[in-house]
Amino acid sequence: MIDEKKLLAHPIPEIRSTIRWQDTALYNLSIGLGQDPLDLRQLPFTYEPELRAMPSMAVVLGYPGFWVKDPATGVDWVKVVHGEQSLILHKPLPASGEILGTTKVTGIVDRGPGKGAMIYSERVVVDAATGEKLATLEQTTFARGDGGFGGQPGPVKKPHPEPEGTPDITLDLATRPEQAAYYRLNGDHNPLHIDPGVASAAGFKAPILHGLCTFGVVCHALMRELCDYSPEKFGRMDLRFSSPVYPGETIRTEIWREAGGASFRARVVERAVVVVSNGLFKFA
Repeated sequence: MIDEKKLLAHPIPEIRSTIRWQDTALYNLSIGLGQDPLDLRQLPFTYEPELRAMPSMAVVLGYPGFWVKDPATGVDWVKVVHGEQSLILHKPLPASGEILGTTKVTGIVDRGPGKGAMIYSERVVVDAATGEKLATLEQTTFARGDGGFGGQPGPVKKPHPEPEGTPDITLDLATRPEQAAYYRLNGDHNPLHIDPGVASAAGFKAPILHGLCTFGVVCHALMRELCDYSPEKFGRMDLRFSSPVYPGETIRTEIWREAGGASFRARVVERAVVVVSNGLFKFA
């Protein structure tokens, strides 16, 4: 069971790591870049002479691992799912170099017995050589098995309003059947995404795609349709995960242009299920 004070003070390790160009290329490939080898706009994200990092790569930089699996957290990790993710890009990410990631728990909401809990955390990624801030990431983890521990029922983060009407832009991007197996090589080793037994115990028919892989696919859509593949134009991206994606499904991103950015959501074409909602994008 969750102990609120202990979880808020849980020591999540600071991560210092070196990015190689191969790591950047692997990340970009793992979210679907390069599926069209003749698309010259995607080539700089897969080919090393002028390799570029996708903004969403920030989610795997300085990543402390699946820390909620530590018994000291009191979290029933098998029933944990990724609820919300926010990325603020302070400057384009380097394709190689050394970075430092610092993560902390910033809040816990007890939704009550049988309703789960929400764990809010923040990670700041900086250039280890200069101390310059590269990205700030905020995450909501939905601990489905941990409600009723006696914690506070709020405050709950308010999501961006859902858009109305017909989207201005619609883009379909396919995922591959083995995509979760590739994506986990970025450092997220939760067995939910590769082990059928663990997936079944968590209530899924098969291993599901990482929520952050879905985040990367949607980021690709926003980069393509709003930023012309220029990381310098990318400012912020927030979303809520509404339903899991199974590897091999097609993710359709729907975009509504707004002043300074856009609203968006995404759905799986094959099942007509919304998988990402309450999306907000801001230009740099």
